Amino acid sequence: MVRLRLDLGYDGTDFSGWARQPGLRTVQGEIEQALGRILRLGEPVMLTVAGRTDAGVHARGQVAHVDVPEESLGELDGNRGPLGVDERLAALVRRLGGVLPLDVRIYRVTVAPEGFDARFSAMFRRYAYRVGDAAGGVDPLRRRDVVWHNRPLDLGALNAAAARLLGEHDFAAFCKKREGATTIRELQRLEWVRSPDGVLVATVVADAFCHSMVRALVGSLLAAGDGRRPVEWPGEVLARAVRDSGVHVAPAHGLCLEEVGYPPEAELAARAVATRRVRTAASALGDAAFENE
Repeated sequence: MVRLRLDLGYDGTDFSGWARQPGLRTVQGEIEQALGRILRLGEPVMLTVAGRTDAGVHARGQVAHVDVPEESLGELDGNRGPLGVDERLAALVRRLGGVLPLDVRIYRVTVAPEGFDARFSAMFRRYAYRVGDAAGGVDPLRRRDVVWHNRPLDLGALNAAAARLLGEHDFAAFCKKREGATTIRELQRLEWVRSPDGVLVATVVADAFCHSMVRALVGSLLAAGDGRRPVEWPGEVLARAVRDSGVHVAPAHGLCLEEVGYPPEAELAARAVATRRVRTAASALGDAAFENE
């Protein structure tokens, strides 16, 4: 078997999230079906992904891995005779581009380094959340990835509120609780900027996120940014560590997975082992404790 790393992106609008589900259109399902068809695999393949995004959430920096029989790559040789590994993988990217629907793209396929695990080797995930507060609404051509907020937002208030959430905390107030799953996370970065087109962009970085965490954080910050709540309120909610009915989860389509960061190749295996150990200790449900957006 050979482990392949896939770097990919997708428009999540018409998908029922990343994870394969019977009878539903998902990103994982589309890619696994395409790989099986191109490589003529007798057994279904299973992708492991860095972040299992919810329905409607986008990605431009998603990473996954898949293990396939090495001989299956010979299906990519065509009529010109045996190709080198790099040529085969370049051919696979082209073939995937022709088979996959236009709302999911594989940018690159490489042989994964020793010890690489798309999920457990990751050091951080970086998301962006995009909001427009123009009085007339957002650019119609951006309607799939920018949320319209119908109240003016103050950039200073957004960042003042965000600063109170940084660090390692129990984010139970901003997570959908799952039995046996920990809600302790380290929020490494949370800051807002207003881009030249007027769109407000939140950058959110952590080693992992519990379910709905980013959108719940954004929902609380928007309430502080438009003056409905004081800038201290999100931090007060965090400190209570219980779900607050005043926190509204922001819409899915404003969220995009921008980047997954990994350590140097020599540290990949150790990182995966350490991550598994921490997550297993944190929850009787093991890696189910660390759902990503």
